[in-house]
Amino acid sequence: MGQCGITSSKTVLVFLNLIFWAAAGILCYVGAYAFITYDDYDHFFEDVYTLIPAVTIIAVGALLFVIGLIGCCATVRESRCGLAAFVVILLLVFMTEVAVVVLGYIYRAKVEDEVNISIKKVYDEYNGTNSDAPSRAIDYIQRQLQCCGIHIYSDWKYTRWFEESKNNSVPISCCKPNIGSCTGSLTHPEDLYQEGCEALVVKKLKEIMMYVIWAALTFAAIQMLGMLCACVVLCRRSQDTAYELLITGGTYA
Repeated sequence: MGQCGITSSKTVLVFLNLIFWAAAGILCYVGAYAFITYDDYDHFFEDVYTLIPAVTIIAVGALLFVIGLIGCCATVRESRCGLAAFVVILLLVFMTEVAVVVLGYIYRAKVEDEVNISIKKVYDEYNGTNSDAPSRAIDYIQRQLQCCGIHIYSDWKYTRWFEESKNNSVPISCCKPNIGSCTGSLTHPEDLYQEGCEALVVKKLKEIMMYVIWAALTFAAIQMLGMLCACVVLCRRSQDTAYELLITGGTYA
């Protein structure tokens, strides 16, 4: 019965190590996606530490490749040192993922305040040229999120760009894509996106952070199962070694 238990644990552990390799790729993808997306929206929040969960999840993903290799070798050979190292590393990674979840929730709660503070400043810096980073950022989000202005398209009336251009229009990025004749003129508001960008930017950034949080939680649960199986194999191996030493009259080295 005991041998059946250890065999089952080894089988599950080997299977979990294969999952760790797949998880490593998924975590790196989620982290990179979050990092790249936040980079596209970096003008709308000033706290660079918001990127910590994304960077950490990429590091955890890279480490999982190594963990999977150690786990497979240690499980097949039933190496006590290898399995012990495997459990310790898994525990450290598990604690890191818990930290990612906590940080994710903290920074997710701060996103709205960050965007509220920064977005008006970015809109005020808009000058309509492609060489200007804030202008590119605003044109990008308005096309990507299909929005216009901060709360509504008419918010553009209160920007420096609108006052200087004096043509009673908003940027072309506010135009709906199916209207080819749109010039951004406020005399044809039906051609423009009606919804403001602030709420959509906040929603997008919170969604990205939730992807990171759920990825960390999911693989933290899998790692707990991996630690449990490794401990079963390790304990059984220790018991077998102790029994063999007792029979032969040997001692531990």
